[in-house]
Amino acid sequence: MTLGYSLFATRWLQAPLYFGLVAAQGVYVYKFFRELWTLIVRSVTGQANETYVHESHTAQDALDVHDPSEPGVEARIRDARFPARKLLEEFDEEYPRVLDREAVARLGGLDFVTARRNVVFVGPPGTGKTHLAVGLGVRACQSGHQVLFATAAQWAARLAGARSAGRLSEELADLDARPLLIVDEVGYTPLDPDTAHLFFQLVAHRYERSSLIVTTDRPLSRWEEVFGGAAPAMVDRLAHHAEIVRLEGDSYRTRRVTASWTE
Repeated sequence: MTLGYSLFATRWLQAPLYFGLVAAQGVYVYKFFRELWTLIVRSVTGQANETYVHESHTAQDALDVHDPSEPGVEARIRDARFPARKLLEEFDEEYPRVLDREAVARLGGLDFVTARRNVVFVGPPGTGKTHLAVGLGVRACQSGHQVLFATAAQWAARLAGARSAGRLSEELADLDARPLLIVDEVGYTPLDPDTAHLFFQLVAHRYERSSLIVTTDRPLSRWEEVFGGAAPAMVDRLAHHAEIVRLEGDSYRTRRVTASWTE
């Protein structure tokens, strides 16, 4: 019984950390307090023997909550190459005229990453697509996932460089180490057929293997304007297991500039 009470005291002292991570780590908080309750019952009934205590520590290691302040989290965020740090909690949900807020909240649980599904944010410039994509990426980093962000133009240059070096297959395989890739600003400029095919290879390679977040200013039905003949097969794979989130509204940046003029 002494072992059980000692482990209970350790878990109780950890409780403030778990409360502080409720927003980003709700599932872990639930599992933590479920374990805590089980431990109380076993301690009271004298069932907290050495075997159970060892199993409890092992389970805790597997469920380890990643404190956003720990060095590993900061390293993952830096390594993801976000253009700026944006959090989902900072997003102005009152601004877009059209936004499925329930879908955004659901995506914040990151189940789509573990399920190897995709997310596509569709909307005009300035409606918050990149903010939401980065916010999900930062949260994924906080939850222990490796993430990589780049614009469509940067991805095109990266993949073209790998192809020129004769290592495109190796590059795609190396990216498998990142459960989440973010492709920003798809559609801003049309792509030549060779570059469009590179994007198709990226999407096809990650199909049902890893997750993509894509931001675009035009609906998937108009992707032929960007990717030409590669669009139908690419959209088929991208959208098959995807959450499509549409945003509508005037540019947030333009609105802020206009507001400053009237002050």
